[in-house]
Amino acid sequence: MPGEDGRQGADDTVRLGIRLQLLFALGALLVLAFVPLFFAVASLTRATLGGARASSARALGRAIAGHVVAARATRSAPELPLLLEAQLGPDGASAIGVYDATGALLDRAGEPDVAAALPASVEAGAEATRPVRTARGGAILVIVPEHARAPAAAPPGRAPAVGSVAVLVPTDPSTVPAAPLVRIVALYTGVVALALLVFAYFSMTRLVVRPIDALSQAARRVAGGARDLEVPRAGARELAELGASLALMTGRLRADEESLRAKIAEVERYATDLKSAQERLVRSERLASVGRLAAGLAHEIGNPIAAVLGFQELLLAGGLTKAEERDFLERMKRETERIHKILRDLLDFARPAARGARAPGGAGQEPTGSVAEALEDVVSLVAPQKVFRGVELARDVAPDVPPVPLSHERLVQVLLNLLLNAADAVPRAGGRITVRAARGAGGGARIEVEDNGPGIAEEVRDTLFEPFITTKEVGEGTGLGLAVCRGLVEAAGGSIGVERGADGGARFVVLLPGAETAAGGGAKAAP
Repeated sequence: MPGEDGRQGADDTVRLGIRLQLLFALGALLVLAFVPLFFAVASLTRATLGGARASSARALGRAIAGHVVAARATRSAPELPLLLEAQLGPDGASAIGVYDATGALLDRAGEPDVAAALPASVEAGAEATRPVRTARGGAILVIVPEHARAPAAAPPGRAPAVGSVAVLVPTDPSTVPAAPLVRIVALYTGVVALALLVFAYFSMTRLVVRPIDALSQAARRVAGGARDLEVPRAGARELAELGASLALMTGRLRADEESLRAKIAEVERYATDLKSAQERLVRSERLASVGRLAAGLAHEIGNPIAAVLGFQELLLAGGLTKAEERDFLERMKRETERIHKILRDLLDFARPAARGARAPGGAGQEPTGSVAEALEDVVSLVAPQKVFRGVELARDVAPDVPPVPLSHERLVQVLLNLLLNAADAVPRAGGRITVRAARGAGGGARIEVEDNGPGIAEEVRDTLFEPFITTKEVGEGTGLGLAVCRGLVEAAGGSIGVERGADGGARFVVLLPGAETAAGGGAKAAP
């Protein structure tokens, strides 16, 4: 037979197929229907045969009693026992009693244990039929009185003509042939039930199980890569409609799959274009930061150059002692080294590839950065700036701040943008900027850049990190710095936000996951 009646479920338990389940249900229904019917038929059969046996027993008893009554009129008293014994038999009476006109027992015949059930006296002249119990089971007692005749009419030496005859006819169930009929009924019931089950089995196999198995195999072929669902033509109308519906659904799913693939490809193209645009935006903002740093360093570099030129003129003029010449040369060297350091830091920021985009772990690992090292480099960049000369820059970096999944160069760019924005906001005299870094609640890093400036206006707080949104005067800012910062931080799985500082200024909060948490699929940090 096609298909399997026992199937392995997902929870490793054997589940019966629909065919066996329906057969079990039908079998239970047949048991509920036929077992009570069988007992009802058997009881009715026994009752009917018992009633028929009782009726025949009454008729037989009356016939025997009538025969004995008639025989007594023509036979003598010594012949009476022989007459009574002749009426006994396995299919006839089991005991016979003869009574006189007063109802007293004259004689009886039959087995002693059965004849003992005959009454010692009967009512004279009264006919009666009643059930009795004998030593061998139930029986019918039939009493038939003789017709009254004149004593002179009786022949001499004959038995008296007035009295009664009692006959016991057995009615025990063992004498009723009901067992063969009950067995026939049981056999018929069993054969009918078995035939129904076999018919139901083959019918369900052809009409239900085979079409369902065909649908299941067709579905497995579709799951394996087939393009269309082959609908079986056999089976009931409902199964044919189910197959048609599944074929229609498969076609729609295939169409949706193709559409989804096209959309995924389009989204991938958009993601690639967006990433390229983000990279261009990051480079543009870096160049803008380089321009701001270069403009701020122009004066810082100009003073050492002017000093070097002055010392050179004094050396060329001559007339100096050896000690004075050596002193001027050492001063020129210090000023030159100062200029070299400033330019080197600026070039390191402008050309981040020189530092390497990967962590020391080797190729294939995501770049990580140290908050402490990035902050050290940022301070080196902004320290020579003129705008930071009157500003108090405080640092508070905890020793347990973990590495973050953001490259050193991008971490430097984020911190540099925040520090430059803070320097533009604080007053020139008495300005204060505080940078804090500590371990975050989720095992990452929490970086705060707080100033004592005027703070962020409420009307621009919600859109502060959008592109081209700035609080500076026209020409002083592009409005892309904070947008770039947010893009870099969120790309690393973190977040950036702004809140009111303790002194009324602005406090920018950057939350970044730890490098190990981000590599393990950690949740995105929340401000």
